[in-house]
Amino acid sequence: MLNHPDNWTSLLPRPSEEGHKYHRGHAVIVGATELTGATRLAAAASSRVGAGLVSVLSDEAADIYRMTLPADIMVKGLETMSAARVSAVLAGSGGISERGRAALLQAPLDRPLVLDAEAIALHQDLAAESLVLTPHDGEFARAFPDLSGERLGNACAAAKHSGAVIVLKGAETIVAEPGGRHAINQHASPYLAKAGTGDVLAGLITGLVAQGMPCFEAAQAAVWMHGEASLRIGAGLIAQDLISEMRGVLHDLLNPADRRDGAIE
Repeated sequence: MLNHPDNWTSLLPRPSEEGHKYHRGHAVIVGATELTGATRLAAAASSRVGAGLVSVLSDEAADIYRMTLPADIMVKGLETMSAARVSAVLAGSGGISERGRAALLQAPLDRPLVLDAEAIALHQDLAAESLVLTPHDGEFARAFPDLSGERLGNACAAAKHSGAVIVLKGAETIVAEPGGRHAINQHASPYLAKAGTGDVLAGLITGLVAQGMPCFEAAQAAVWMHGEASLRIGAGLIAQDLISEMRGVLHDLLNPADRRDGAIE
């Protein structure tokens, strides 16, 4: 099927009148030690899409994150990954250090994990109940070297083999889940071919999953909203723009009566 809001809008998280920040989920991002900008983009995207609390975990680069992250995002040590109130974990945006890798492998597996970039290689060592992998074509080939053929078939086979939701990024992004369901996203701008946009997407998925949205629908929603924001921005897009543009995209999805004519089709 084609990815469209009708597939998942009813499952978008909506805060309750009586809720507090932990009701909206705690998204944890494993901080990179060198490409810290990627982690910052992912963390800001998770916060923008509604996670009640976002923490970046870093032992080696904690001071960099404290000086550069938005004020609402906390910086903690890697041991926080095992805390009871962690709702979802993202690793790989900007890379993953040996300490980060060890902490991830030792963390409880009862919360959703989103693996991006080089952390995707860890999927064989993690028996998480809910797992999302977000490779582009090159990363997919490295993670699943035995698969060859067309992209849709490969994504579906990888989902079944790994037990993970696969988000195979590209001009047409494919979202596939282990049970065989899949969606093809054609709603995006070519201006998304820009450094950092994949980190924003990983953060959006993590923020939605942290709020309790099922992984397959959360991945579809994040991919579509990411594409919608890119279409609204157009030429001159940089990754940071997607995060600020998400306010309007979310408003139109959650408040259909207030939509501008033609804003969401």
